[in-house]
Amino acid sequence: MLLTKIKSGSVLLAEPSIIGDSQFQRSVILITEYKKSGVIGFITNKPLSYTISEILPDVTEEFRIYCGGPVEKENLYFLHTCPELIPNSIQVCGEIHWGGDFSVVADLIINKKITPSDIKFFLGYTGWHDNQLHEEVNNNSWIVQNDICAKPLIKDNTDCYWKKSLNSLGGEYMLWSNAPENPNLN
Repeated sequence: MLLTKIKSGSVLLAEPSIIGDSQFQRSVILITEYKKSGVIGFITNKPLSYTISEILPDVTEEFRIYCGGPVEKENLYFLHTCPELIPNSIQVCGEIHWGGDFSVVADLIINKKITPSDIKFFLGYTGWHDNQLHEEVNNNSWIVQNDICAKPLIKDNTDCYWKKSLNSLGGEYMLWSNAPENPNLN
């Protein structure tokens, strides 16, 4: 039975027990849509070697692109904190919004009206059907965080977010947060 409620804006931290799954090991996922029929989220801490300038020839800015998850990896998605500039955005939680008019986004980048701390790009997303995510949480694959400010997941460099979050949980999580990614190499 799931004790923690999952909702849009929830943050999932991969349990340290997820070892050997390069996609989800040490992942931090922001849930952007939660419905009974399925859940959508984006991995916020797995940067790829691509930048937006490699996808959009008119853009010279070096906005990083992240691996959002294993679903539809050929599609570009974005989360942002500037809905007043990007029409048709969907509010996820607080100041975080998902999607909107991409042609406007490209113009905003070209005209330097938004910065990398305003928007984060993803190739692919993470998805779960029906009760799949609830089963994974019940099987201790994910730690669910609610009612936290998700803005740092867009605004800041989130490469260390997983480690810092586990440290804040204390106990055995502090030990795991300092362990090497592959304990066999220790």
